[in-house]
Amino acid sequence: MDAPTTTSSAGNDGGGNSGDWGWFTPSRKPADDQPRSPEADGASEDRAAGRRVSPIHPAGTQAERRAAPPVPAPASPIAPASAVPPASAVPPETGREAGREEHQRPDEASAPHRARPAAESVFTAPETASPDAILLRRTMAEIEPVSDKVTSYFYALLFVQHPELRPLFPAAMDAQRDRLFKAILTAARLIDDHDILSDFLSRLGRGHRKYGTQPEHYPAVGECLIAALTRYATSTWSDEAEAAWVRAYTSISQIMIDAAAEDELRAPAWWQAEVVGHESRTADIAVITVRPDQPYPFLAGQYTSVETPWWPRVWRHYSFASAPRADGLLSFHVKAIPAGWVSSALVHRARPGDVIRLGPPAGSMTVDHASDNGLLCLGGGTGIAPIKALVEDVAEHGRQRAVEVFYGARSDHDLYDIDTMLRLAQRHPWLSVRPVVSDGPTSGLSGRLPDAVRQYGPWNAFDAYLSGPPGMIRSGVDALMGVGVPSHRIRHDSIEELMAAAE
Repeated sequence: MDAPTTTSSAGNDGGGNSGDWGWFTPSRKPADDQPRSPEADGASEDRAAGRRVSPIHPAGTQAERRAAPPVPAPASPIAPASAVPPASAVPPETGREAGREEHQRPDEASAPHRARPAAESVFTAPETASPDAILLRRTMAEIEPVSDKVTSYFYALLFVQHPELRPLFPAAMDAQRDRLFKAILTAARLIDDHDILSDFLSRLGRGHRKYGTQPEHYPAVGECLIAALTRYATSTWSDEAEAAWVRAYTSISQIMIDAAAEDELRAPAWWQAEVVGHESRTADIAVITVRPDQPYPFLAGQYTSVETPWWPRVWRHYSFASAPRADGLLSFHVKAIPAGWVSSALVHRARPGDVIRLGPPAGSMTVDHASDNGLLCLGGGTGIAPIKALVEDVAEHGRQRAVEVFYGARSDHDLYDIDTMLRLAQRHPWLSVRPVVSDGPTSGLSGRLPDAVRQYGPWNAFDAYLSGPPGMIRSGVDALMGVGVPSHRIRHDSIEELMAAAE
């Protein structure tokens, strides 16, 4: 998500007036036979101290919340005009995908990696689903056709009832409008998978420190969530459904809260980083090198979020283009796209001496150095950046593991980093680099990247890594599974694939 999402760091006593329901209190208590989570039962003795918040009570009765007229978006909830770019400076949005960079890394709202499962309804509950999971999925299935209305109502309600939260969000909401809501729904779909849910939400909680999210913000989000669901889930909403959502949101919130509190003890909310290098590779691609103001720990294959001084509170995600370096410098490959606020600023405006912000590192597309498997790497466009980092990582560990890189682009001209990759191949005999061009003449392979991979192999002794545009990730996963690579050995961080893990 590119704005604060759900939760805070509170004990469940909610200041002493919410009983055993914790700080997230429904309008009615649930039926006695409904399951209760430990978080909802007040088991909070070992949680971080000093993280209490007030209980929330959705305003009015269920009937009143349903009958309420739509809440208008606040006319001017944005903080001082001086902090908001003039209208003429705001790039036009081009629909729901506006603002996505060509190789913008996934949002922190995405769930942990798993390959796409067989086609089925997003909200189909497995036979082993808990009663709460069934109720949550029924609600989500009902609101899916009107998700735009639900999201708009949710944000309008949040900003009208809690205007103090508006400055935490970008001035222009179009690009990130539904990220918060999607994150909540993704977590709700994972409610029965505790290990995956905890990993997902812990990363989310740590990442959201950079937005200035505080414990007291989260009850407001929960209150507005319940109000939006009550209004639009007219067929499936009931006392039991509301109680299930209360339990789920309380559990979701507490995991994020605790992760943020723990992370606060060992890492800053963000790093300042000075631009020390800006190299234009093409008219719209630049390699940007920065020096963080303090040590920045990360692993090759991971990514971070970036905020520029020109677009406050707008964060975009980019992969590290090299393995950790002795000098502490970090590099990124950025492609400017239409309506790409951060990417355009980094490519066309940033210069040495400018200071940007970095969020914490994230991502699971890292090398298992305990394995002897080879690495099969597919990098499309600027997705070659983390692939290059993985190659450097293998080289630094000094093990002779076969690494096969397929570097895809539309034309030879778009293979902007091919010389670097070929020099690496000359230096390391275990590395093979094959350029693949989909359009126009080429001295390399012609066609689509997944098709080229099928021509080689077998790949049964390789772990696969994919990085690039979402469409390439999807087709690449399908191709690899089609030639026998098991899903647990396919690694990537595409948001579409990540979100599919919750289906």
